[in-house]
This record gives sequence, structure tokens and C-alpha cells, in this order.
Amino acid sequence: MDAGIDNFRNEKVKRFEEFVDRRLKPDLVHAIAERDKVFEQQKVFSDLRRNIENLEKNSITNLRMLVNLGSEVYGQGDVPDTRSIFVDVGLGFHVEFTWSEALKFLSLKEERLARQIEEYTQLIASIKAQIKLVCEGIRELLQLPAERTIEGRVF
Repeated sequence: MDAGIDNFRNEKVKRFEEFVDRRLKPDLVHAIAERDKVFEQQKVFSDLRRNIENLEKNSITNLRMLVNLGSEVYGQGDVPDTRSIFVDVGLGFHVEFTWSEALKFLSLKEERLARQIEEYTQLIASIKAQIKLVCEGIRELLQLPAERTIEGRVF
């Protein structure tokens, strides 16, 4: 009878480990990657907002700049009137805004991105808690002693 219980216990442990490895860990990696994408978007919009604020603050109405033509090939570009700007609003669409309109749009966009980051952060914390819970279940099934921690160190 003892061997039957051990086989049952080992099968349970195996299923829990597979669940962690095949479901929870990939979900965690995906959630972290998606949050990193949102962080990148947030940086792009934040940089654009700062650039518009600098143009506005310094009253720059025209400028000369290097423009990426593709494949890291650059050419000189003249912008005769910087008072309007085209902003990528998503799905490949660019909308012409004045500086103040662009700043309002960017403010709303940054708020939405901050909410997305918070949602992904909560999802990541939830997945980590699930992993910890399953690992605790495995520990109990194997009847291992609980881990003791002192100042973050496991003994």
C-alpha cells in the first residue's frame, strides 16, 4: 500500500511540475515581455512629449535634422514649420496635431500606458504567487520541511 501512495504522490508532483513548467513559467515570460513592450511605448511617447515641450519652450518654428531613410541610412531633412506635428496614433495612422493638441493626446496616451503597465505588473505578481503556491503544494506532497528565511536567505 505504501508503494501505491508513493506512486500517486509522485504522479501528483509530476503534474504540478509540468503545470509550472508548461503553463505558469511561459505565461510569466509572456507577461514580462508584454510589459516591456509597453515600457518601450511609454518611453517613445515620453520622449516625443519632451521634444514638443522643448520646441514650444524655445519657440523653434523650423529646424534641420537627420532623417532615417531606412536601413540606418540618413539624409538631411528641413522642417520649415514645426508648429504642427504628425503623431502615430496606432494601427499605422498618423494624425496632424498642433503642439497643444499633441501634448493633450500624449498625456492621455501616457495615462493609458501607465494603466497597462500596472495591469501587467499585477498579472506578473499573480503568476509568481501561483508558482509559489504550486511549489508549496509540491513541498507538502513530498513532506519536505518548510523553508526558513532570514533576511531573504533560504536555509
